[in-house]
Amino acid sequence: MSVAQGTKRTSGKKQKPANHIDAVDRPGLAARQCATRLLGAVIEKHTSLDGLTDNSNGHPQYMALDDRDRSLVRAILGAALRNRGTIEAAIGQLIDRPLPENAVALRHLLHVAVAQILYLDLPDRAAVDLAVTAANNDPRNRRFASMVNAVLRRLSREKDKFTAGVSNVPAWFEDSLIAAYGKDKARAILDIQTKEPPIDLTVKGNPQVWAEKLGGVALPTGSVRLATVDGALTALPGFAEGEWWVQDTAASLPAKLFGDIKGKRVADLCAAPGGKTAQLALAGANVTALDLSANRLKRLRSNLERLHLSAETVEANLSAYQPAEPFDAILLDAPCSSTGTVRRHPDVPWTKTPEDISKLAQLQAKLLDHAVTIVRPGGIVVFSNCSLDPLEGEKVANDLLAKNPAIELVPVTRDEVGGPAELITKEGFVRSTPADLFHENPALSGMDGFFAARFKRKY
Repeated sequence: MSVAQGTKRTSGKKQKPANHIDAVDRPGLAARQCATRLLGAVIEKHTSLDGLTDNSNGHPQYMALDDRDRSLVRAILGAALRNRGTIEAAIGQLIDRPLPENAVALRHLLHVAVAQILYLDLPDRAAVDLAVTAANNDPRNRRFASMVNAVLRRLSREKDKFTAGVSNVPAWFEDSLIAAYGKDKARAILDIQTKEPPIDLTVKGNPQVWAEKLGGVALPTGSVRLATVDGALTALPGFAEGEWWVQDTAASLPAKLFGDIKGKRVADLCAAPGGKTAQLALAGANVTALDLSANRLKRLRSNLERLHLSAETVEANLSAYQPAEPFDAILLDAPCSSTGTVRRHPDVPWTKTPEDISKLAQLQAKLLDHAVTIVRPGGIVVFSNCSLDPLEGEKVANDLLAKNPAIELVPVTRDEVGGPAELITKEGFVRSTPADLFHENPALSGMDGFFAARFKRKY
């Protein structure tokens, strides 16, 4: 057929389908496409959501968005990951036959759309229309666009049927909670992890005064808790003046276990981003903050500068670090699986494995073995991490006591942490879970899962 008879001459560039719509032409489309891509990276490649949504070095698709769309992406992903099991069950009820095994991109697209309809305060119509547009724009999903439209429209009409809970975490994670805490406590932990977390602040001054200024509540642990914040945290009173910093109340407990440390030489090992360093410096200690990462130490120094606090910073590998003289006290907040922070980081059950936990527990034991050698006789070492798994907490602590006769446990008392009695175990360890620190308002309830043990070097 000749050109005159109706053929079109092409430029050689790949032609877009007739129903293709550029993201710039549909407000919100780029954010939904980004959320779908990042959800795939978390689930398929076990990539940390914090890294993907880092505002300086995040995923290129995320970095291309403005601040408003970045916030939308984080909200979508938070809802999609916190409620993954419920969303998957809803999709299963809405479709006539299971999705093809290789339709991975389609499954992520549906999860992103369903999360918006069930859990976010966004117009259902926009969620449906943008999901259909995104499907049409993706060669892998184009043939499913009409199905996406039908499924999501039905969901928007019948969404009250699909909010009943099923397990929203991988089986290994739920099983580990039941093994450690029993079925009832495990269920309470899993239930609260589906809720958006509050924002906790460590304040320099009187917590009650700052709670009134900021519209929050003063917790028995000494932190100030905000259910929500309208606008940027940096715009709140006291931020620019360095009067407070963001720190979950559970994370603030380990630094409180040293007693009076004014004028003492205290090392904060694995210190960045520096919340505990700031606590130690505020208490009057001469702090050495050590971290393996130069970039993380740079962030720590920036945080301390805003808070008008100071500490010596050392970039070093803790395993080989030898100070000129032993410290009076040491805080080792060791690298861990972060399973206690799932409410804040809902990607954790999907990016970590039982094998990771085992390897991290071995690393913690190695670091703790070294830490107790660089504190003076009579000095205190506090070991902590934000894991819920006893393998990374209680076992590491008990193993140290069993193999090192120079080390003794100094039990923690309830008065020292200011929280509920259940935060202190019978051995004298600190053990918190997301289901602790109950409040009538779920938005003000809970805390990160944390473990802390205090030791004294006898000789």
